[in-house]
Amino acid sequence: MLKVTLRQTKPIALDVNLHCNNGDILALVGPSGAGKSTVLRCIAGLHSSKTGQISCADHKWFDSETKTNLKPQQRRIGMVFQHYALFPHLTVFDNIRLAFSKQQQKNLDKVDDLLARVHLTGLAQRYPHQLSGGQQQRVAIARALAREPDVLLLDEPFSAVDRVTRRKLYLELNSLRRSLDMPIVLVTHDLDEAAMLADTMAVIHHGKTLQQGTPEQLMYQPDNVAVAKQVDVRNLFEGQIIKLDDRYQLRWHDITLELGPKEAIDHTQNVAWIISPAKVILHQRVRPSRGEQENPVTGQIVEMLTLRGITTVLVAVAEANNLVIQMDVSQHVAERNSLEKGQQITMSIIASAIHIMKK
Repeated sequence: MLKVTLRQTKPIALDVNLHCNNGDILALVGPSGAGKSTVLRCIAGLHSSKTGQISCADHKWFDSETKTNLKPQQRRIGMVFQHYALFPHLTVFDNIRLAFSKQQQKNLDKVDDLLARVHLTGLAQRYPHQLSGGQQQRVAIARALAREPDVLLLDEPFSAVDRVTRRKLYLELNSLRRSLDMPIVLVTHDLDEAAMLADTMAVIHHGKTLQQGTPEQLMYQPDNVAVAKQVDVRNLFEGQIIKLDDRYQLRWHDITLELGPKEAIDHTQNVAWIISPAKVILHQRVRPSRGEQENPVTGQIVEMLTLRGITTVLVAVAEANNLVIQMDVSQHVAERNSLEKGQQITMSIIASAIHIMKK
């Protein structure tokens, strides 16, 4: 397991707590300049924070109290940079071979084994400029694995390739990681990429870890409004908790919403709340459902957008001061119900999917 604690106020403020199990991918997400790459550099030993600890498999790499600070070459780190940093004058074979120790460099079969693992068999004698962006990235991964690292660090590894190639590389990384019994730390600004690949995500903002958890926890149950904004929650509103007949309810302007089973919430507390667009359920004219009795809300469609079979419907709710709530339905459902801009519709806000946060 990799454990990271970093603290400093300058030159870059850091207040970081992270952990990653062997075989897991931890994605560091946050806006540009949040400190994600600085954290990666600290793990690699390329930068040191004022205070903190970094350990891997119970081996201390950095400890400010005991003044332990191993050099990068002592940490057995495999690192893939954003632009791969391949030597342009060396072949694929030699780019990988240079990462071996002097004793291992004589074992030429090992290069072939690594090329096979990253699906580059037969390309050993090519130069980087003769490869596609995706192939260069595979070489960079093979070179990182040549060191037999204890931790694999990926710094925006997919940003330099087109979307079609990126999707293929996602599948390859997902397949490769099953054979890697080591923590993998991925820095990315792409939330969809992080949610697709990572076992856990950590939101970093202004050098501080706001929350670490599974993609589902961060997307649907963020700890606070700051995290919700960083993971681009689409339905984020304010409301007030009220109590009626020993039941807690949520007052949203002129609408009262039932809540699912929750921990005790302070009475009359002002809160922020979110709900996934997938948990806002359309009342279908062609096929009514029993769920229509659960928190029904009426509004007017102000915009619609369809992407890859999912139609996002933006609905202005008059009783909520014309705030706009987003609902995702399949394109088939949108067409079958003849949804169009300007139409009045009714939807249900599923009680168990409402997530309450303190403001």
